[in-house]
Amino acid sequence: MKAILLAASSGLMLAAGGSGELWHFDRLDSINGHKTTIQGHPRVINAPHGKAIEFNGVDDAIFLDVHPLAGVSQFTWEVIFRPDLGGNPEQRFFHFQQNGTDDRMLFEIRVIGNQWCLDSFAKSGADSKALLNRAKLHPLGEWHRVAAVYDGHEFRNYVDGVLEGSSELHLAPHKPGRTSVGVRMNKVDYFKGAIMTARMTPRALSPDKFLKKP
Repeated sequence: MKAILLAASSGLMLAAGGSGELWHFDRLDSINGHKTTIQGHPRVINAPHGKAIEFNGVDDAIFLDVHPLAGVSQFTWEVIFRPDLGGNPEQRFFHFQQNGTDDRMLFEIRVIGNQWCLDSFAKSGADSKALLNRAKLHPLGEWHRVAAVYDGHEFRNYVDGVLEGSSELHLAPHKPGRTSVGVRMNKVDYFKGAIMTARMTPRALSPDKFLKKP
């Protein structure tokens, strides 16, 4: 209920007919009621239609003791973010990991000149898949929306609503775990840019149901 109220107040609605989590990056002490552990000095900034948290690409990060996609057999994971110039060639900006294992889901970017491409990865047990297309490049310094979708059979990723990669995958549901934002869980490959919104829905959504870019 709290997530639904937050979504309605900002004009961003959770997908109709199901639960999920909508995270607004508009404060540092908690995100959607989840207490944060802060590293470095990420800061709240003004963003289109609201706030965002900016990361310096050197030592800024946020950690939470929750895995919002634990226990689900299908999911849609969306992020509205702005990757900025001046970061490292590889940057992880979102990471979910099951406790005590290497099972994880993540979003990274690869920086090529003044552009970037999306790397999406999911692993459960012996099954894993990375979706990375270096030919699909996007400008730095602008707001974008990315999505990873798993329908129980196929893993897909999107940038600004356009499909970039897909593959068959058997992904068993994760157990509880943790989240890192702005860096890998082991504190390397820091992200330079800002994150405004993330939404985690426990079913596969079609692109027309994705969050809209500001």
